Amino acid sequence: MDFVLPDHVRLENNNNIQTDIIVMDFAKAFDKVPHKRLIHKLYNIMAFMVPDNKLSKEHFDGIHYYIITKPDLQGRLITVNALGLKILGCPVFIDDPKYKRNAYIFNLCLVFDGQSDTNSYEPVVKKLAGYLTQIELQSGFLSRAESQDKIVPFLENLLNKLNKHGSCSVHTDSCTVHLKVAPTITEPSVVQDHDVPVFVKDAKTITGQGHWDLTTQQVLRYIDGTNHVARIAAEADVEINLVKLCLQNLLYLFYFNVFDMICLFCFQYSNMYTVTPNIQKLYSDRRLQEQCMMYCARKVHTLPKLRDIFTLYCSLTHGVTVKDICCRHNPHGKNIDEKKLIQFGLLRDLIRRLHKYPIKLMAESSMYSQLQPLYHWFDGTHSFDEITCKTGLSQIELEEKIDRDPHIVVCLK
Repeated sequence: MDFVLPDHVRLENNNNIQTDIIVMDFAKAFDKVPHKRLIHKLYNIMAFMVPDNKLSKEHFDGIHYYIITKPDLQGRLITVNALGLKILGCPVFIDDPKYKRNAYIFNLCLVFDGQSDTNSYEPVVKKLAGYLTQIELQSGFLSRAESQDKIVPFLENLLNKLNKHGSCSVHTDSCTVHLKVAPTITEPSVVQDHDVPVFVKDAKTITGQGHWDLTTQQVLRYIDGTNHVARIAAEADVEINLVKLCLQNLLYLFYFNVFDMICLFCFQYSNMYTVTPNIQKLYSDRRLQEQCMMYCARKVHTLPKLRDIFTLYCSLTHGVTVKDICCRHNPHGKNIDEKKLIQFGLLRDLIRRLHKYPIKLMAESSMYSQLQPLYHWFDGTHSFDEITCKTGLSQIELEEKIDRDPHIVVCLK
């Protein structure tokens, strides 16, 4: 082996000064394996893929650094967005001298479409990594040659049940893997003073349950479909913020289908509604049609016709009140309960409420106007419901006062 001595070493050697040299051949310290051959070897190691055509060798070559990671990233969730796919994994590094290289590295990844929301699957991947680590330590399920034939059926069973049911219980040699995809959490709307809570099911079914706290039991007595939150707080003698918290909790249970119990809904014949794009579901979804006819029927033993229900929904538009619809189409004569019709439409997002927002114009107004004390409400951000709740006026009184003032216009949205 040829090497060149540094100048200071040669100088010390010429002056007969002892110099100790340590020579290391770094070429022998690492395997001189061609890079492409190493990647090919890694791809061959990834022998368990379900379905087996989801990720090609060429695709794996570009992302293998993020799949087979260094030990520093063990136990961490890694999401790879590449090639139109979203790959979610949690690499595991088991340090044990019983393995060939004193360690065993694996990463079971879930592959999604690139636009998918994978937040609800992150706990699943994390828990699955923990399960597989435990199984490997107990029985060597992943590393033993005898169990290699069981891995693909295990993965297929896991994939099929998660896709079909959102949960699974898959048996292995040493334990059972239990996984469940949690629903995406969406917070319900904020409860306002003028909101009117309404029971979706029979009130006795809900109020008769004894597991409610004392405040909720007190509030439930005054939910009758007409009292708004501020009035409920006054009649129940409960601080209004506590009432809002109780209703927020009930809404949370309703939104997550724990109980079909309550929604915020104020029915008045002066209300206006309009259909949403979801109205087409009522035309095509047979199950939704049956649910709608049963829910809206005045007499359960005689269901209304879907055509009549659809006609009533499509008649809801700007400038048309519920009273106008009843006068034109006579829903009672068609065995349709107009209140339940509106309620079902709001619950299934088939229709939406059109709120009235009074706006004061910039023109000079009379100092003797009856609405002078209310002008600060007329900025386009406060609805009729909110104004009547805060001021104590009725809808009719407020409308009459606004009609007499030419400087106020009403916006529907």
